[in-house]
Amino acid sequence: MRRPTYEVRDKVVLITGAGSGIGLALAEQLHGRHARLALVDVNEAALDQASRALGGDRVFTAVADVTDRSGMADVLNRVIAHHGHLDVVVANAGVTPAPATIRTMDLADYDRVVAINQTGVLNTVRPALEAVIASGGHVVVVASCAAFSPGVGSVAYMSAKAAAEQIGRALKLELAPHGATAGVAYFGFVDTPLATATLDDDPIGRRLDELLGWPLNHRISADAAAASIANGIADRAGVTVAPARWLPYSLFRGVINSAMDRVLVRDRRVHQLIRDLEARRKSAR
Repeated sequence: MRRPTYEVRDKVVLITGAGSGIGLALAEQLHGRHARLALVDVNEAALDQASRALGGDRVFTAVADVTDRSGMADVLNRVIAHHGHLDVVVANAGVTPAPATIRTMDLADYDRVVAINQTGVLNTVRPALEAVIASGGHVVVVASCAAFSPGVGSVAYMSAKAAAEQIGRALKLELAPHGATAGVAYFGFVDTPLATATLDDDPIGRRLDELLGWPLNHRISADAAAASIANGIADRAGVTVAPARWLPYSLFRGVINSAMDRVLVRDRRVHQLIRDLEARRKSAR
């Protein structure tokens, strides 16, 4: 068995969005690897359930909203007071809005997505950097393959995740002189409550899912996504991609997206989907 570059045993790992989905699955996997955890979520009931399930004094929980800058700074201070230090930060908290075009979206929805998926990453990572540098630790920014795939009906999510990707890339460079590391985690479709509400429960969401097509719309479990992050931490990986079938797209995104844009802009299915989406949003007002 390959020895990990970075052993997480007894390391203190902070995870946002840890009450459900990928964050909870990651907490379970790192707990199994004997890490000490700081779990942060806006949902107090979900955090309590996670804490009871994991058990032990290696788990610290804090109810906080990643959009609250001073609140997140306070959480970091409390984590260090409880565990004594901080080694790894995983900026995972995120939301997925209902499909909408730029023409018809509620801009308050856009602002909320950016506040959580983009600015929330900075609010999580920034106050932790001194501690991570002191411990020679690692930061993970959870972006998405949505950061570089077609943005039909999903510009809020995709633009925020593209910004999160750039935050992670900057951290890789900025932490290197200090002996710490950072990585960006990319996922395709992960079976979580957020994905189900957007892609399965919404008929237009199902059409968006079908538009991308196999194999890119293949879904993975939250456990598989969490394993990708956990293994990336162990390897101090700069990039993790799951499922792996998205990797060629990521590597050749410039060429692929240029060709894909030319195709999709002429695709009658896309035209009709946009008309239907805009009609639905207008009728809901």
